[in-house]
Amino acid sequence: MQNFIIDIMNTFGYFGIMFLIALENIFPPIPSEVILTFGGFITTRENSNLSIVGVIFFATVGSIIGALVLYYIGKILNKERLKKIVSGKVGKVLFLKPRDIDKADRWFDTKGNKAVFFCRMIPVVRSLISIPAGMSEMPMGKFLLYTITGSLIWNSALVIVGSLVGESWESVVLIIDRYAKIIVIILIVVFVILAFLFYFKRRKKR
Repeated sequence: MQNFIIDIMNTFGYFGIMFLIALENIFPPIPSEVILTFGGFITTRENSNLSIVGVIFFATVGSIIGALVLYYIGKILNKERLKKIVSGKVGKVLFLKPRDIDKADRWFDTKGNKAVFFCRMIPVVRSLISIPAGMSEMPMGKFLLYTITGSLIWNSALVIVGSLVGESWESVVLIIDRYAKIIVIILIVVFVILAFLFYFKRRKKR
């Protein structure tokens, strides 16, 4: 995967970076830290035509493209469709009811701005946050504002770090990879705890 990413960037430059970041937003397993830190390193080469500002700009454009794809997927899988799904057997198995979807939607209406902004700087989640944003029909202006600002901070940080460490960029990738794994583990633990709490709360009501 890493060699594929590096080959694309070496061959297509800015547009390769934009394409890879857009793809990374749609398919989170593709590591943005490799794309961005290596992109920063490329700018330090003597024969490079890439600049730090250019890499950050095209990476952010890629982030927007990928985020919009997932936003519209979320819009297709809208709240009403989810409510219909949980009204049937799926809802009984998961102990979900249509009103739970309404509660989640109301939460996103009030906390969605912060969620989209801060999640853009968290590996894996930074991509997936676009789906609930689309499902709750977050206004496009707000969605783009928080997506651009959050992505710009994340992209800038990794590109600049990549340019500063130079040939040691892979060591940064390893550190961020560990950070990403810790985040994923924490999210899984939190999800399991919340699922159990939700399950037992529902059983008590019954």
